[in-house]
Amino acid sequence: MTDRAGGASHARWALACFVALAVFHTWPLSSAPWRLSLNHHADAQLNAWIVSWIAHTLPAAPTHLFDANIFAPEPATLTYSEPLIAPALLVAPVRWLGGSPVLAFNLLTIAGLALTGWSAWFVAWRWTGSTRAALVAGALAAFNVHTLTRLAHPAATHAWGLPLAWYWADAAIDRPGRRTALMIGLVVAAVAATSVYLLAFVVLIIAVVAVMRARGVASFGTIGAGVAIGVALAAPILLPYVRLGAGGATRPIEMVAQFSASPAGYLSSTSVIDAIWTRRFFANDVNVMFAGVGALVLSAVGLVAARRLEPVTRRRIVALVIVAVAGVVLSLGPSTAIYRWLYALVWPLRGLRAAARFGHLYLVTVSMLAAFGWVWLERRVLPRPRVAIWLAACVVLLVTAEAWQGPVRTVPFSRVPAIYSLVADAPDPVRLVEVPFYPPEAVFENGEYVFNSTAHWRPLMNGYSGYTPDSYRTRAAAFWFFPEAWAIDAIRREGATHLMVHLSRFSPEEAAEITRVLLDRRDLELIGSDPLGNRLYKVK
Repeated sequence: MTDRAGGASHARWALACFVALAVFHTWPLSSAPWRLSLNHHADAQLNAWIVSWIAHTLPAAPTHLFDANIFAPEPATLTYSEPLIAPALLVAPVRWLGGSPVLAFNLLTIAGLALTGWSAWFVAWRWTGSTRAALVAGALAAFNVHTLTRLAHPAATHAWGLPLAWYWADAAIDRPGRRTALMIGLVVAAVAATSVYLLAFVVLIIAVVAVMRARGVASFGTIGAGVAIGVALAAPILLPYVRLGAGGATRPIEMVAQFSASPAGYLSSTSVIDAIWTRRFFANDVNVMFAGVGALVLSAVGLVAARRLEPVTRRRIVALVIVAVAGVVLSLGPSTAIYRWLYALVWPLRGLRAAARFGHLYLVTVSMLAAFGWVWLERRVLPRPRVAIWLAACVVLLVTAEAWQGPVRTVPFSRVPAIYSLVADAPDPVRLVEVPFYPPEAVFENGEYVFNSTAHWRPLMNGYSGYTPDSYRTRAAAFWFFPEAWAIDAIRREGATHLMVHLSRFSPEEAAEITRVLLDRRDLELIGSDPLGNRLYKVK
């Protein structure tokens, strides 16, 4: 039984379903994406800034794309986090037409979830021939608890490259040739232009498929050529990251241990339903990896039924299991000897901080195994199409309910404070410092400053990203003590031209003292203030 006929119609309906699911899982954010935001999370502010920086810089100065305006005057500061170029291009027109960074980021989040579900649907459909099994797989791949606790991270919501890399690497076995190699290359390049973590996942997937399924020179040659094409296309994006790593910007293994998963994380969930019984395992919202009861039951059926399926399907299932196991082991980070060995041997792995994210591989593979489980039930137990359709709809509703986190936490957004227009209009040169200037352990507090720089794009000595340069640590040791006279002198010596003081971030007593001190400073000229307690000074 197959329902591949009318593929275009099926694809449109599937996309509509995943858009609807994305709207549901991001509610109420999706109800007013221009007015509500995830800006309570510094990572959302950072990633909204990245997306807007790309839209701002790529058309005007593409050769300076990575020389972002944070941590000034450090070069190539975009490499301190994910590139997000491919996702940013999806919503760049929103920024070009005057939409806010929040609107662009919210639409990006919804689009990423829908596209991830759609790509998993496509692969499961082509592998099983069942659109119903594919719909279950797509819902599980895109809307699992791990992804839904990471809505602030486009690298989580835009995981569409994982199923597609798997599909085209697998296609090289049966359809080796230039077209397949080109498709592998395009997927690798698009993933590299999205996230270095996703690129590592894709490399692992392709390696497992090549080892487990490739037969003959043609298959290996197609896969190898495809990866080479992808690396060549992505070279302008990857080289700045290589230079950053070569310059010593690696993650100490002790830091990796802090951002690793734990075995209990695979039993913990933050969903409304599963949290009732998984609460005792729950540690933090980074490490929730529970795939869901529905997903695990269906994937178990797929594993049990594998021996009765055709050989090509059995080999695919074996490869899925290997990737799932590898994802779990690597997500545990340095607590395993395997990760410590790979960390010492594989240089790029030293640039990855959050080993827990390898668990995403487990969740995606479980969704694919669930598709095989469902299609076996559909063919052997549910021979009547109408019954299968209704039961598939019920299963999708059940796994949706099981993953639901409850209403998404949002904060209102209207606009970046108008005082930043004074920074935008200031004559060159401009180098802005905002205080409080937080110490490295609280660098995330700079998220709002980074986000607000979308209103002026001038060099900002503050910053927040996945990596904090030594120059920031040195400056913070002095700037944090503002308004001490020696701290202000240090700000001047470092070349700051403008100083933004956020009085609302100080206690009333501190704010009064700051106001008094700054009145006596002849080297600081007040050029603007607002009711929010922001004061902009020119440094003479």
